Amino acid sequence: MPVAPAGTALAGGTDGPRALRPLLDIVLDALTTGAQDRSGPLPAGGPDAVARTVRDACLPLLPEQGAGPHAALRTLVHTLAAGAADPADPHCAAHLHCPPLALATAADLAAGALNPSMDSWDQAPAASELEVLTARALAGLVYPAATAPDALVTTGGTESNQLAVLLAREAPRSAHPTEPLRIVCGANAHHSIHRAAWLLGLPEPVTLPTPDGTLDPATVHTCLAELTGCTGPILLTATAGTTDAGAIDPLPALAALADQHGARFHVDASYGGPLLFSDTHRSVLAGLTRAHTVTLDLHKLGWQPVAAGLLAVPAPATLTPLAHQADYLNADDDTEAGLPDLLGRSLRTTRRPDILKIAVTLKALGRQGLGDLVDRTLAAARTFADLIDAHPCYELHSRPTLTTVLFRPIGADDTALAAIRRSLLVEGHAVLGRATTPTGLWLKATLLNPHTQPGDLTHLLKLVEGHTPR
Repeated sequence: MPVAPAGTALAGGTDGPRALRPLLDIVLDALTTGAQDRSGPLPAGGPDAVARTVRDACLPLLPEQGAGPHAALRTLVHTLAAGAADPADPHCAAHLHCPPLALATAADLAAGALNPSMDSWDQAPAASELEVLTARALAGLVYPAATAPDALVTTGGTESNQLAVLLAREAPRSAHPTEPLRIVCGANAHHSIHRAAWLLGLPEPVTLPTPDGTLDPATVHTCLAELTGCTGPILLTATAGTTDAGAIDPLPALAALADQHGARFHVDASYGGPLLFSDTHRSVLAGLTRAHTVTLDLHKLGWQPVAAGLLAVPAPATLTPLAHQADYLNADDDTEAGLPDLLGRSLRTTRRPDILKIAVTLKALGRQGLGDLVDRTLAAARTFADLIDAHPCYELHSRPTLTTVLFRPIGADDTALAAIRRSLLVEGHAVLGRATTPTGLWLKATLLNPHTQPGDLTHLLKLVEGHTPR
């Protein structure tokens, strides 16, 4: 039998692991040397320098003759690692961009090697069952009193929110059957709510002011009272963990208002949802169980590689509008014969088994183990807030609800703050975000590394202080 060309061995089958092993050694070595070359949370030099380095190392990317698997892997993985913004570095704290667990990352390798396609049972026999079991276990955290809660696996909060709006649009209705769904949300809502309305051909959401960072029940009551009876169905959306400050809307009061006015209730808990794992902090999500749909996102406070989103519902009937039939994937007679129908579990057709890494993490750490990571990360945010409060050169916006801390040097204007952030980025010293509030611009630290130490946070403040104009 002729020998296969170098680099064309397959990852699956009985010979796949043997082909993968030497390649993984190269990848791990390249990840190590890349991180050493970077020697910080992100590469120094800014966009032009990084682009030049990538071009110099990687071009041509489609040569006439290939460089071979070892050289290509070593070069490109090293280049990517050296030019990465590494969320495992405690000074990389700008976004809801978590450092994934090594455990989950290893599971993701298996998912890539086996490559199940989650659109028909005959492409993913075990993966399809694992997805259902894991999704239902997570939905049970959201809806502990529900008889048969379920969840769909998504690419993240944006897709989950879009699905929630779609399900609200398609929900059975008796009154105003021809009137479009109206969405009511706060100015603090994630932009995906507005994009979902646009994608689904719905009116622009009614966006209520949130000057204090969260929805005011009195303002919501007035809005719903004006809309009820004068329009079609209403979807009230709340946020459990805003992207700017990690704030949580008053969920019990909003759930009661939705009930009172006959509105559907959706909660975007992309950020705050994993507090359900924690015995210490889960109480701040009181009211979540009253939502018709809940967005979760475990590539934030769940330490999963992207993507790891879910949309939880209290009963399978909620998902009925997603039913879809394609004869080559879920023929009626196959379904009647007992083959599971997977098309109703996503708007996507081909999709990877993102559930495997989540299932491995849940199985390995359990609820208490994940809760401990949540507790550690929230404790780090409170420690950082204490350090800022005690520092004579800084002011703290507010005590953190989750793991986002807003702060700024005293006396620094918006121009100076933006310049501080960009200087730290270009020099490769720190990755901080920015948030605009009614009181102006603030630096934003979003802490997602459960192993961050007080010394890391003290040093981060020193870095900012060193770039503050005098």
